[in-house]
Amino acid sequence: MGLDSRLSDSLTILIAGPTASGKSALAIAAARMLGGEIVNADSMQLYAGLPILTAAPSPAELASAPHHLFGVADATEIWSVGHWQRAAVEVLAAIAARGRPAIVVGGTGLFFRALTHGLAEIPPVPETQREISSLLYAAQGEPAFRDLLHDLDPEAEARIEVGDRQRLIRAHGVAVATGKALTAWQTDTRPVLAPGSWRGVVLEPPRQALYDRCDARFVRMVEAGGLDEVAAIAARKLNSALPALKALGYRELAAHLNGDIALKAAIAAAQMETRRYAKRQMTWFRNQTPDWDRIEALEPDAQAEAFKTLFSLQETRS
Repeated sequence: MGLDSRLSDSLTILIAGPTASGKSALAIAAARMLGGEIVNADSMQLYAGLPILTAAPSPAELASAPHHLFGVADATEIWSVGHWQRAAVEVLAAIAARGRPAIVVGGTGLFFRALTHGLAEIPPVPETQREISSLLYAAQGEPAFRDLLHDLDPEAEARIEVGDRQRLIRAHGVAVATGKALTAWQTDTRPVLAPGSWRGVVLEPPRQALYDRCDARFVRMVEAGGLDEVAAIAARKLNSALPALKALGYRELAAHLNGDIALKAAIAAAQMETRRYAKRQMTWFRNQTPDWDRIEALEPDAQAEAFKTLFSLQETRS
């Protein structure tokens, strides 16, 4: 999807960062300062049914400013990056039509990239080709399969991490089926947001302080009813591969409810997975958004003050 003319004159603020870094509170503060509306860019907070476990805004927070794309999908649905992008474009256009700034907030890096860089319109790969690529990988092993992929798409082969079987197979299948490297498809994109119409801010607090907050927050989630949320979803007997069931802590708490693990051990395992996820997010934003502004504070008031400073500087420069 290319640049949307309905958004070209609107101000869009992107607030990104790892889980538990304070994004939601900062987005609400920004909305109050600017009279703006908040748009969700978190892949888990799209889904209804797990607001505690996904750290979605509370009812009071939702009432404090207009919020969009929170809890809009059932757990049985699958929202791709493209699905979210299309929904976000409609929401952002409506906000722009009201003459208000939009604050897009979340921790899903690919959602932000879809807005600022666009998405490639890659043709679907036939099932037969996907099977052939998968069989080749299984038969030859990763090193030999990488040699095959290198001949077709050297950039993809170089950037895909060791052991990422799914992406290696996809890159091979796309190149063979379309006659064009996946890298070439991905670079042939246009941004949704007009250059100069948006500004990105990444929350980048000290790592250990963030980890401590992740741990404490998960305990509060359990105490606030996280187990009840998991029990309600588990009772529906949904396919475990559904994205909603990948929410941090869901698997561990479901195992506890099933009698497979003690609650204390389930909490410890979920805390560890949350810390790992936060680390991956920090790495992604550090590598993919090096030119965005940074806020290193972790306390809400300090973050809000840093945000004010950043945007007063922006106003002075413009």
